[in-house]
Amino acid sequence: MLGVLALTIGIVVLVDRLYGHSTIAFAAAIVLLLIANAPMLRFNCPRCGKNAFFRGMFAVPWPNRVCTRCGLDLDAANSQKR
Repeated sequence: MLGVLALTIGIVVLVDRLYGHSTIAFAAAIVLLLIANAPMLRFNCPRCGKNAFFRGMFAVPWPNRVCTRCGLDLDAANSQKR
């Protein structure tokens, strides 16, 4: 995720330097960030469905080990799937 963020910032800066301000570069950056974030949205608690990356209304780059809604140990639930 951090690599994609650095890539998108680089794309916007490069396009800005070479061609001037472009909304297409910003749109491309947003699309790349959405694609990079898509796997995070599928990491949900198997019991209650709460996303493990969200802390209230904020998303963080590391998942919870324990579900904040139902208290399920997500490390144990993930190891049982394998």
